[in-house]
Amino acid sequence: MEDNKKTIINRLEAVKRNSGKSCSQIAEQTGLTNVYVAQLLRRQAQLNPDTAPKLRAALPELPEDLLQEMMRPPMRSYDPHLIQEPCVYRLNEAVMHFGESIKEIINEEFGDGIMSAIDFYCSVDKVKGVDGKDRVVVTFDGKYLPYTEQKSEHMVSRPRPH
Repeated sequence: MEDNKKTIINRLEAVKRNSGKSCSQIAEQTGLTNVYVAQLLRRQAQLNPDTAPKLRAALPELPEDLLQEMMRPPMRSYDPHLIQEPCVYRLNEAVMHFGESIKEIINEEFGDGIMSAIDFYCSVDKVKGVDGKDRVVVTFDGKYLPYTEQKSEHMVSRPRPH
């Protein structure tokens, strides 16, 4: 990760830490999902100008330069070493383990297509299981995108015969 992005993320994390609020608390105050708040603070998502006042209210110590930075399109990326973090590894493992079955269900329910990671919502919730133990609920809520038959007549980049 480039040094400037690291510096910005460190500053944003400090603002959050100094606020004493969790991502879920900030989410409640802004109307965003808790994962999207975390994405904003890690510069993995772009802050909508209409949401900026709500974020400023939730994090009053957020300086104007960081608020402006958050409204710029981010360089979405990830550290390839992140997979070594046990929680991230287990999430990846769960998606890989269940992925083929999830794909089968998507195909049965919707047809040949995928779930968008662009038109996408994600949240993490804490619930009590039937045994009374804490459970993690990760919700992926993505728009369905069907694959299309690629007919040359539908390509707008091709000249049309007159």
